[in-house]
Amino acid sequence: MKTSPDVLRTARRRFAVVNLLFWLPTGLSFGTAVLLFTERGLSLTAVAACFAAHSITAAVLELPTGGLCDVLGRRPILALAGLFNLTALILQAVVSSAAMLAVTMALVGAGRALSSGPAEAWYVDTVQAHAGPDADLRTGLARGNTAVAVGLAVGTLTGGAIPWLLGLGPNIGARLTEATGGVLVPMSVPRLLGAAVAVVFVLYVLSALREPPRPPNSLGQVMRGVPVTVLEGLKLGTREATVRRVLLSSAAAGAGLAAMELLMPGRAAGVTGSLESGALLYSVLGCAGFALSGFGSSLAPLAARLTRSGERAVLVSLSLGVCGLVLLGVTAQSTAPLALGIAVLGYGIFYMGLGAAGPNENELMHRRVTSAQRATALSVQSLALQISAGLSGVVMGAMALGAGPWLLAGGVLLLGALMWARPTGAGGVRPETPAAEPVGDAVRG
Repeated sequence: MKTSPDVLRTARRRFAVVNLLFWLPTGLSFGTAVLLFTERGLSLTAVAACFAAHSITAAVLELPTGGLCDVLGRRPILALAGLFNLTALILQAVVSSAAMLAVTMALVGAGRALSSGPAEAWYVDTVQAHAGPDADLRTGLARGNTAVAVGLAVGTLTGGAIPWLLGLGPNIGARLTEATGGVLVPMSVPRLLGAAVAVVFVLYVLSALREPPRPPNSLGQVMRGVPVTVLEGLKLGTREATVRRVLLSSAAAGAGLAAMELLMPGRAAGVTGSLESGALLYSVLGCAGFALSGFGSSLAPLAARLTRSGERAVLVSLSLGVCGLVLLGVTAQSTAPLALGIAVLGYGIFYMGLGAAGPNENELMHRRVTSAQRATALSVQSLALQISAGLSGVVMGAMALGAGPWLLAGGVLLLGALMWARPTGAGGVRPETPAAEPVGDAVRG
């Protein structure tokens, strides 16, 4: 029989592996998404509509799927998310109509909504069930975030390199397109590879993320339980100060991420002088951003120790992100080597700051919610970030290019950081401690 430290290490490892396997296919398709869709004949307007289908679907399903996870369990919902992604990746590799590609992006959005809480909720439930409500969560959460970043970084580089490699030598990519009558193109291959990883993900979830059986419920009972759970999750943000701060600071981070996604592609193209080379540079920057975010996540426990508080660690980390946005803003209209160097520095410390803040924020939140509301709370957090990113993107898109959008994003993130300037105190909801043995036994298996 394993000792308690062995069980905790197993839970951390499985949580990290699940995150890596889920996000690796996303990384594989990240750098070539727009290029694949335009190669299939879609205009940029149609491409934007396809991505809107993803965002709308994810936003609409975010809370209901979180509630469904808390009612039905973590494992089935996470496996369903993998099946949605698997279907979307296979279809994206072979279909060419705008309508079908929009459907694939909606499937990706549904998978994103389904996946936004189950794995982390499973990990926290497992640790608290075996080691008690005061067990260390930060280390495992940091490793999980690092695994997400690694999956995205490795996937982005690999997915961007595969089409280029297929065009070398005997030009295997052209032969593939000719042999399949245009059904498959070189940029289809990263998605087929992602689909294979998605199969592994589903099998791993079903075999590794064991959890105690939940009381059998009829379909009607399940459907009635979801809105109740969602409502309780929403109420957490109004009655619990720490959860409210997490939600608001996540929304503030959404503004910063929106600035990065909206402004960096054009800025990269401006540096290189063409859209094609700009896209390549942006893919490299995206990979670097994911990697630095993961590195920042790995530093989250150290940040908490150095600042002697998870709350102060969030304050310092988000303030670091603010500095990064300011550096990007003050160099926005210059292509001088020194300015570009400062911009790269700002880019790096922004992602490191957000990466370091995440595990500390989430540990604070998990200590204030019960197991029955955990996945829903994570979904509310994800929804806050998505809504803020969408609204901020609209506002920044209407602004003149230059320092303004960057500084606006920095100001919003600064407000999110300052919310952590005062300790919240010890009041609030205390998580209930589930029975230890069932979950512990599941992890041992």
